[in-house]
Amino acid sequence: MENSLLNKTFSFELQIASFDIPPSAVYPIFITGILVYFFSVLSNVTILVLIATQRSLHKPMLFILFSLPLNDLIGITAMFPRVLVDILIMKHTVNYPLCVLQAFLLHMYGGGIPFILAAMAFDRYIAICKPLRYNAIMTPLAVVGIISLAWGVDFALILVLFLLQARVKKCRSFIINVFCDNFSLLSLSCGDDLTVNNVYGLAITVFMHVTTVTIQLFSYIQILVTCLKNKQSDAKSKAVNTCLAQIITFFLFEIVALFTILSYRFPNISSNARNACGMLIFLILPVLNPFIYGMKTKDIRTTFFRVLNKRKISISK
Repeated sequence: MENSLLNKTFSFELQIASFDIPPSAVYPIFITGILVYFFSVLSNVTILVLIATQRSLHKPMLFILFSLPLNDLIGITAMFPRVLVDILIMKHTVNYPLCVLQAFLLHMYGGGIPFILAAMAFDRYIAICKPLRYNAIMTPLAVVGIISLAWGVDFALILVLFLLQARVKKCRSFIINVFCDNFSLLSLSCGDDLTVNNVYGLAITVFMHVTTVTIQLFSYIQILVTCLKNKQSDAKSKAVNTCLAQIITFFLFEIVALFTILSYRFPNISSNARNACGMLIFLILPVLNPFIYGMKTKDIRTTFFRVLNKRKISISK
């Protein structure tokens, strides 16, 4: 089936890989997936609304944090609903422009995570290592600049990646993953030389990771040194708690990304397992991040329960 599709002439109505699911399991998987998706959306939207509407949360750190649930919503919404619908109706086709849009948004999401975490780490470095200068450095203009830089660099790098992909002539009509990405779109090529695409893709991956990991390592090492110099245990505890959520998210992202990459390196892994591993990076963080930041960020946690209690009181009246 797949071999015949690979040899077809390019069409805007693409065939796309699918999970091999027994008919009896389709509805349970679909319902579970829908519940996971709506839970993630509700959790992330709650954090966005709290930061946007509660004046007590209008702080530089939380304005930067605002980008994280927004990015998570982009990632899970771009990928998961289409896969779930495909599981339910078993159509296994996707329109080419929508496929490109999905791929672009998923790469924006993947690239956005390390840039946003780097921006958050820098903010914590200034707050903990230069507390007396924090307000002077992290002005509203500086915060807007940091957020714009994180999103802008990510957008520019991914845009060039897809412009390079768009120049490649297409002769095939089968997307080899259950969702669209740059690799799947390049697999539609007529056998053209993809060296430029591969080199650029590798280069921006290295650039993103080296740049953002360097910023985070520098920030957290400086924070650690400051904590060790500070003899007040309360100050040390507060500093660790403010950084813990970012560190957890960073390691989760790296572990899931590594797990996904490794799944494609072992040929004996089933296609279902490989496709599921490929989806993890777009599911794990959007589902867990609201817990991580809701529980570990005191301002958000306190504000959430305060608003919840107000609602309960108003309803009881």
